[in-house]
Amino acid sequence: MTTPRYTRRRFLGTAAAGAATLSAPAILRRAHAQGGEVNVWTYANFVPDSFREQFEAETGIKVNIRLVDDQGKQFNLLAAETPNPTADIVTVAGHRFLQFIDSDLLAPLDTDRLTHWGNINPTFSESDWATINGNKWGAPILSGMEVLAYNTDVVSAEEARSWDVLFADKYAKQTAYIIQDMMSIIMLKLGYDGNMVAYLDDPAEAARIVEEAKQYLIDRKPLVRKYYDGGAEVQQMFINQDIVVGHAWNGPIATLINDGLPVDMTIPKEGSYGFVYTYNVTNNGPNADNAYTFLDAILASSEIGAMMTRASGFISTYKDAARHLTEIERKSTSFTDEELAGLRFFRAEANEMKYGLVDPAVEAIKAA
Repeated sequence: MTTPRYTRRRFLGTAAAGAATLSAPAILRRAHAQGGEVNVWTYANFVPDSFREQFEAETGIKVNIRLVDDQGKQFNLLAAETPNPTADIVTVAGHRFLQFIDSDLLAPLDTDRLTHWGNINPTFSESDWATINGNKWGAPILSGMEVLAYNTDVVSAEEARSWDVLFADKYAKQTAYIIQDMMSIIMLKLGYDGNMVAYLDDPAEAARIVEEAKQYLIDRKPLVRKYYDGGAEVQQMFINQDIVVGHAWNGPIATLINDGLPVDMTIPKEGSYGFVYTYNVTNNGPNADNAYTFLDAILASSEIGAMMTRASGFISTYKDAARHLTEIERKSTSFTDEELAGLRFFRAEANEMKYGLVDPAVEAIKAA
């Protein structure tokens, strides 16, 4: 997966002013006051301030937050503290689970201790990436995904229901995409596993599939205006009307929507790929009981999910979170159940094989 190059804080900049008006719901009083503390390693704005204040007041548990800004750094810090980490909860992206699990840094998640587990949309909580070795390893909280973005003044919502519009003669030289990320989507569009996990025992088939996807993009190279790398590039192309349809991460497109541009986005019917941030309980953390109290509380209400979306800019995994957002916020951070049904999540099991094949294919497409 290519790392998005946009700034998370910019994602919902125009909506940030509304954050202070939403207070945390009164859902914590059912938890017995415990006292003590819980140590959470997470990203900026992933724990809403009002939730943290209410949680501390009603449970007596002090929430100590250590900000992280990179999955690799978080792994290295946690690994350095093993077998007695100071962290009780960390924030791991689903496609990075294996690295943490194989190093015994996470404890399997006991969902029976989470009375509000059912508040998570099963698209996120019950997908194939979420269970490894028969166990759950994290509570999904926020998600990002690859989308089809389009100029609503030019491209119809019906046309945007398929990735085919990106390769339509009608919009020749008015399209753009990130080649490496599009390879996974094209494999999915052609009916294959874009994660390549299904072909771990058949590298010849994996090579054939990558070759087919490569040739698909080479054959359609005359139609594309630009292969781009960063979110700012695709934003500028839409602003300048250099393109009318493109593949992008949802973050840069959400910014355009919130800024009032005639742009919308969708997960086409053939599907797409995304990633999920999860809260995880560390292996041998010092405050395991308090960690579960914290997790159950933060999962308790769709309103909390909306607060997390508004503050962080990522899409909430909570059921009904969208109803707590403004119309423009919903447009930029929500998808229909039909769209979400086509969402797949990045997995890491086959990455060495996959990118050993995909990276040379990307260079061949550029050179063609």
